[in-house]
Amino acid sequence: MSTFWSAWIIVLTIIFLVAVSWLLFANRKTSVNAENEAKTGHVYDGIEEYDNPLPAWWLNLFLLTLIFTIGYLILYPGLGNFKGLLGWTSEGRYEQEIKAAEEKYQHIFKAYAEVNIEALAKDAKAMKIGQRLFANSCATCHGSDARGNVGYPNLTDNDWLYGGQPEQILVSITHGRSAVMPAWASVLGSEGLGGMTNYVRSLADGEVDKNSDSAKTYTNMCAACHGLDGKGNIALGAPNLTDDIWLYGGSEAEIMQSLANGRNGKMPAQETILSKEKIHILAAYVFSLSME
Repeated sequence: MSTFWSAWIIVLTIIFLVAVSWLLFANRKTSVNAENEAKTGHVYDGIEEYDNPLPAWWLNLFLLTLIFTIGYLILYPGLGNFKGLLGWTSEGRYEQEIKAAEEKYQHIFKAYAEVNIEALAKDAKAMKIGQRLFANSCATCHGSDARGNVGYPNLTDNDWLYGGQPEQILVSITHGRSAVMPAWASVLGSEGLGGMTNYVRSLADGEVDKNSDSAKTYTNMCAACHGLDGKGNIALGAPNLTDDIWLYGGSEAEIMQSLANGRNGKMPAQETILSKEKIHILAAYVFSLSME
């Protein structure tokens, strides 16, 4: 936060506290006499409202609130960039709780880390932990049921962009993945784009005309990643185009959009978020999804 906005918040907060305090004390009265007390002029259903002071207990509650507010702003952050005398932050509190949890449960994760992923995937207790890790770290993109969505792979169908073996899954989760599908609209033109769309669609339908112009274009422009047979390449994350499983949709319009504008998928690395032991359990859980 800049110095200006910090000062702005501090000044407004102080003005507000002073104004509230003045309002409270300026309207405080010390005596109550129903016969001589001034009236507010409010009359309802024959009942007149007297201008009496607040009850003492109510006034004292307001005073306690003001004292608490001032004390809080001195001890905790609330006045612009002033961090408070205690130096408390929500981030620091979070890290403190995470550290305490790690110390308490780390021995469990370390024990599971000694078990290979395939065996761990069959451990019901470990998979309950893996399910919670998945819900916290992966479900936002892949869904709570891990069946994905448009642009986010289904993790339950045995169709893997980068391979579905335990070590491959572990690498994907640890280091993340960055996919790049180039845009071909300017290269193919409208006519070529339509022909290529039909050809890619025919790979999944099993009705490929290998002598067409689009087949030759595919060989020159697409085979390097997707292979001459269209079965993809897990080393590059290039999807299999023959199994009728589509990451971004398999309709003519959706395929054309992918070809025309390209795709840039991003799987974030978890190594800076989760410990190696937790990633190990998470990899086992993801592996177990395709075993069901």
